[in-house]
Formats: sequence, structure tokens, C-alpha cells
Amino acid sequence: MIKYKLICKNCDLSFDSWFASSNEYEKLKKKNFLNCIKCNSKKVEKNLMAPKVINKSPKIKIEKNDLKFSEIDKKIKEYQKFIKKNFDYVGENFAYEARSIHYNNKKNKKGIFGTASKKEIKELKEEGIEAEIIPWLEDKNN
Repeated sequence: MIKYKLICKNCDLSFDSWFASSNEYEKLKKKNFLNCIKCNSKKVEKNLMAPKVINKSPKIKIEKNDLKFSEIDKKIKEYQKFIKKNFDYVGENFAYEARSIHYNNKKNKKGIFGTASKKEIKELKEEGIEAEIIPWLEDKNN
């Protein structure tokens, strides 16, 4: 598929249209099947387009001075500190450990935290096991 920006030479309307290929555009143009979506004129041509360049490593540039980012970052780090202090880390075994606690009536003094997929969290909730997904920032100082 290819997208072209088209322009009507009659009413100067610019609009986008998709074609199976550049050859398909040429065939339709030659058969006079292209028309303006506003005035129905057959005087439709390709317009100049800037190519869209795709960056292979998309990174959102976040200004460190951005107040909202700083506040959110600080709050997440506070939560992480609290969790690390008050919960046991179980790593990738979160779903297994949560089920063990729930079904074996093990009442740990501490809760647990670790890694689980969205699917695992959904399954835990369906079983009546309390589990939540929270954002986690990696410590980049280590």
C-alpha cells in the first residue's frame, strides 16, 4: 500500500488517498477514475509529499526540568522505597507465590512483590487473589 497526497487542480483541495501501488495509481489516473472528493473534478494530480522517516529506536524526550515528570518520578520512587522495605521480593515467581499464599492460607507478615504478566494478574484477580500492576522505575545508578 502507498499513500499519496493528491490535489485538485480545479478547487485546490488537498487530500490523501491510498493505492495498492504506484502502478495502481498510474492505471487509475490513465483510466480517468480519479476525481476530487469535493467538486468531483477529474483534474486530480499527485502533490508534493515529505517522506515519513521512521526512527528505529523511538525515545520520548522528557525534559528533566519538567515539573510534572519530576513529581511523578518522585512519587513512584517513594512507592518503590516503601514496597522494598515492607514487602518480600519474589522475582518472576509472583503468580506462583501469590497462589501459594492464598490457597495454603499462609499469612505472611509481609506481602510480596515481583514480576507478572498482565495475563497472570488478570487470572489472579479472577481467582479472588488481590494483585495490582504498578509502574516501576529501574535504578539507573547501579
